[in-house]
Amino acid sequence: MNLFRAQVLVCGGTSCAIEGAMDIANSVKNELKNHRIENEIEVIRTGCLGLCDLGPIMIVYPEGTFYSKVSIKDVPEIVHEHLVNGRVVKRLAYYESLDDYGIRSLNNVEFYKKQMRIALRNCGVIDPENIDEYLAVDGYKALEKVLSKLTPQEVVETLKKSGLRGRGGGGFPTGLKWEFAAKQVSNEKYIICNADEGDPGAFMDRSVLEGDPHAVLEAMAIGGYAIGAGQGYIYIRAEYPLAVERLESAIKQAKEYGLLGNNILGTEFSFDIEIRLGAGAFVCGEETALMNSIEGKRGMPNPKPPFPAVSGLWCKPTVINNVETYANIAQIILKGDKWFSGIGTEKSKGTKVFALGGKITNTGLVEVPMGITLREIIYDIGGGIPNGKEFKAVQTGGPSGGCITVENLDTKIDYDNLVALGSMMGSGGMIVLDEDNCMVDVARFYLDFIKDESCGKCTPCRIGTKRMLEILEKITAGNGTLEDLDKLEALAKKIKVASLCGLGQTAPNPVLATLKYFKDEYIAHVVDKKCPAGVCTALVEYSINPELCRGCSLCARQCPVNAISGTIRHPYSIDESKCIKCGACANKCPFKAIEKK
Repeated sequence: MNLFRAQVLVCGGTSCAIEGAMDIANSVKNELKNHRIENEIEVIRTGCLGLCDLGPIMIVYPEGTFYSKVSIKDVPEIVHEHLVNGRVVKRLAYYESLDDYGIRSLNNVEFYKKQMRIALRNCGVIDPENIDEYLAVDGYKALEKVLSKLTPQEVVETLKKSGLRGRGGGGFPTGLKWEFAAKQVSNEKYIICNADEGDPGAFMDRSVLEGDPHAVLEAMAIGGYAIGAGQGYIYIRAEYPLAVERLESAIKQAKEYGLLGNNILGTEFSFDIEIRLGAGAFVCGEETALMNSIEGKRGMPNPKPPFPAVSGLWCKPTVINNVETYANIAQIILKGDKWFSGIGTEKSKGTKVFALGGKITNTGLVEVPMGITLREIIYDIGGGIPNGKEFKAVQTGGPSGGCITVENLDTKIDYDNLVALGSMMGSGGMIVLDEDNCMVDVARFYLDFIKDESCGKCTPCRIGTKRMLEILEKITAGNGTLEDLDKLEALAKKIKVASLCGLGQTAPNPVLATLKYFKDEYIAHVVDKKCPAGVCTALVEYSINPELCRGCSLCARQCPVNAISGTIRHPYSIDESKCIKCGACANKCPFKAIEKK
C-alpha cells in the first residue's frame, strides 16, 4: 500500500467536469510524472463540493488549500510552486481576507459555516469510483449492523422514530411508508430509487449519485431487508451520463465485495439492484408514472389508491424514495434515531439539500438543518444578490412550488411553513429572483414547462395548463385585460382540484403565488401596458437620451431593422414603429444613452 505525502482532490461533479475538471486531473498526474513525484502525491476525482460558482475546484491536503476557478494552464504552476516547493499559489487560492489564502477547513469557509452535511457528507471528500474509500468512511457498516443485530421491524421502527420524511416533494414519513410495505404479504416486493430529477435548476440527486453512489446502494439494500424485498431498481434519466457511469461502477464493485447479490455478508439475505434509464419525461418523477415506465409502458400516472406500498411495480408491494432520502438512511442506522430527530424542527427532522441558483452570488449545492431561515440561506450562505440589486422573491419547489417574498425571508424552512406560504419544499430547487425579474414572465416560464411536460392523460392538466399559458402569453404581449386575471385565477384553482396526479395538482402554484404577492405587476401589464421589470419585449420601449448621446452612430449600425437614424455628432433617435425591441443598440452604446422603459 502506497503512503502519499499529499492528496490533490479535483471536483469531478458535472458542473466542474463541463469546465474541464477531468482534463485538469489528468494534467496534474502528468505534471507530477514530469517532476518524478507521482508516487508521493495522490490525485483523486471527487463528487460535487457544492460551490459550483467557483469551479473547477481543487483542494490540496493535508493543509487544505482551496483553489478555485482552476484552468488547465494553471496546473504546471500549482504543481511546481505548491507540490514541489511548498508555496501556495495565492492568485488561485480562495480566501475571505487578504491574510487568509485558502489554508483553512472547509467548515470555516463562510459558504459552509451554517451547513450540516449528512446526505452530502462524502461528496467532494471521497473518490466515488473506489469502493474502498467508501468503506474507509464507515460505508456498508449500517448494512452489516441491520443484518447482524436488527430485525426488519426494528429497522422500520428506527426510521419511524427518526422522523425522516421523503425528500422528493410531499414529505411523507419514510418509516411509515416502509411499514406499510413490510406488512404486505407477497412473494415479491421491490425497492425503487427515484432519481428522475427534472425540475429546472435542480441537481441535488444527480450530485449525490455522482459523488457518493454507494450510500444509495447501501440504503436500498437496508430497505430491501426491512420490507422483505429482493430486487431494487434505480430509475434515472439518461441525460445524467456521469451519474449513470458511477452507479454502474458502484453496483459492479458492491457485487464483487459481496455487498449486493446472493447471501450478502454471509447471511440468508439476497438483494440485487438494476438501473433503468428514463427518457427525460418530467411526469416520470411521479411514482406511478415511473413504475409504468419501468414496466415498459408509457410513463403516465395512475389514480391512487392503491398506493405503491400495497400494489406497485408489477402489482407487488413497492417502496419508492428519492436519492436524498436514501442518502440519510445509513447515518440514521449508525448514529441512531435520537441523533437525527434532534436536528431540525418539531415536524421536519434532519437536513435538506437545496440547489441554490438564479440571482445569487454563490450558486451551488447546500445542505442545511431544517428550521434555518430563507434569509440565512440567501445572504449568509448564498452571499446575497449580486451587482447591488434588490431581492424580489425566491422560487422553491420548482414548477410545482411558488414564490416567497421579502416579507417572509425570516420564515423557518420546513415542509409545513413553505406550504403555508403557498409554496412547497419539493425536491429542493431554490431559484432567487431580483428586481430585474418579471414575475408574470416567471409564471409564464413555468407554465410553458409544465404544458410541455404534461402526459396528457387527464383533461384538466392537458388542456388547462395550455389555456393558462395562453392567457399569460396574452398578458405579456400587452393584450391582456382585467377579466383575463379573473379567468386565470379561477382556472388555476380548478386545475389544482381536478388533476389526476401531483404534476397537474401543483402546476398552478407559480401562477397563484405570483397573483397573490405580485398582483400589481399583473395590473401594470394589463392596465398600463407596461412591464415594470422591462422583461416582456412587447411592453418595452427604447429611447435615446439626447443629453447623453454623443452621435457616434454605433447604435444605428447595430440596429438590424434600421430603426435608428440621425447625424454624426448629433443625438440620434429611434423610430418606435420599426423597433423590434431586440436591445442590440442598448447593449452596444458606450455612453449608456439608450434607456429601456
